[in-house]
Order: sequence, then C-alpha cells, then structure tokens
Amino acid sequence: MSKKRKENEKKFGFWINLPDGGRRYFYEIKGKHGWSARYVKEVDQAEITVRFYQEIYDQNGTLVEIHEKYPVDKGHIKVLKGETK
Repeated sequence: MSKKRKENEKKFGFWINLPDGGRRYFYEIKGKHGWSARYVKEVDQAEITVRFYQEIYDQNGTLVEIHEKYPVDKGHIKVLKGETK
C-alpha cells in the first residue's frame, strides 16, 4: 500500500473503489442547524487527486449545493430539485 493511500484512508475514513482503479474518499461534517457538508476527493490509481469538491445537504439529507474546488474552483452551484449527482 502506498504512503499516499494510507494517508487518504486515515484522513477521510470512508472510500469507494471506482471501476477505473481509482477511489472516491469522503467524510462528513454536521452543521449547527441540521445541515451537513460532505468533502469528497477523487483520485486515480496512483492516488493523484483528479477532483475535490464539497456537497451541502439540508436538514432532510437532500443535496442542495455542490462546490467544486479542484481542478478548477467553480464556486457554489445550486442543485435543482429532482436533480441527482
């Protein structure tokens, strides 16, 4: 196991193996008013980051906003009702 993979596993705690051999790491933070944020890092087979973004969920667990930060910071993007990621 690579040093970088070990670091990502420790930092994020949860991950999904992707079909291309990469991984999607994530962890959640609960907010004061029932909302939550999920930080997601996608890496390739060599554990090189290909995408990093934040998902914002309301008190009902509905995804309401995405903030893609890497490779390009696109700012906060509202998710329309019925739209899935």
